Amino acid sequence: MNRLYGIQYLRALAALAVVIFHAAERSGAHFAIGAAGVDVFFVVSGFIMWTIAQARPVAPTRFLRERLERIAPVYWIATVVMVGGALFGLFPNLKLTLGHVLGSLFFIPHRSPSTGDIWPVLVQGWTLNYEMFFYAVFAATLLLPSRHRLAALASVLVGLVALGSLLESGNPLLATYTNPIILEFLLGALIGKAWADENIAAPTTGLGLVLVAFLCFAFVGATGAGFTPWVFGPAAAALVIGTLALERGGVIEGFRPAAYLGDASYSIYLWHSFAISVVAKLAAILSLPVLVALPLAVVGGVGVGVAAYELIEKPITRAFKNRRGAAGLPLPELWSKVRRSVGDFCRLMRLRWLRARTNF
Repeated sequence: MNRLYGIQYLRALAALAVVIFHAAERSGAHFAIGAAGVDVFFVVSGFIMWTIAQARPVAPTRFLRERLERIAPVYWIATVVMVGGALFGLFPNLKLTLGHVLGSLFFIPHRSPSTGDIWPVLVQGWTLNYEMFFYAVFAATLLLPSRHRLAALASVLVGLVALGSLLESGNPLLATYTNPIILEFLLGALIGKAWADENIAAPTTGLGLVLVAFLCFAFVGATGAGFTPWVFGPAAAALVIGTLALERGGVIEGFRPAAYLGDASYSIYLWHSFAISVVAKLAAILSLPVLVALPLAVVGGVGVGVAAYELIEKPITRAFKNRRGAAGLPLPELWSKVRRSVGDFCRLMRLRWLRARTNF
């Protein structure tokens, strides 16, 4: 698939929205609508998976392996850092159980012993439980002829949501896999098919869709009405369709900083909360006003995410690409490198914690 700058910009926008949401939450401000960045991520994910699968034939096993290589190692490292921080007493409110940690690492929805919510150890990783489930369902559809894949995907996802509307259950698996939010992946896949068929709206219509999407998000953010996937999903879909229409019309051009943030969006999403927590604690100690603490938290969150992208995500991605090419890097050696990276990072975090405790 050719590089689509509009999609990259949406990924960057979604990541920044989530960062501001969490930074505002910890700083005493209000930006709840930033949570809709997740809905944009899900629609974009469905679009990307569909277009990738249509661009080149791929076996289900290879598709899943590539998705795991892309998603899992960085998430595992972030989760290990959270667990290590909890063991060192850095996160006193975080309660750990073996079942919860294992469920987090293997993308199995599990209730947090700290809050009772269906969250993994790294809270923002809840979205990855949905992502991995979607990948599994999508991989299964790759066994079918291409003309039947979209119908099969729609049947499974719509059927699960319908089942969830009929059953009231506190079971984490059932509650997760029947949540209407999974339909956002389907919306993305439908957009992907329209894009592949060159059936995207004209640029003027696309601009209108983008404006409608932002107005919808603004209305929900201001009133709190419609704060559900049933509203955010269509709004996110309208935003993606509008952006693609502008892209196809030649309206959107490459802008390196925004495209770079799109590349780093996954690491920003995973790692931003660490910096925000530190800034929030310092703000409380120094009695910083919200107008100072909030931008510091946002900049810190993005900065840590970008650093993680350069120091962790890019080297791991490059190692997997090298392994797939030519003779390849043996998996044990790759895993050894990943473990060394985790160990080095944990030691660095522990040293910084010890220095901070000494200073305060």
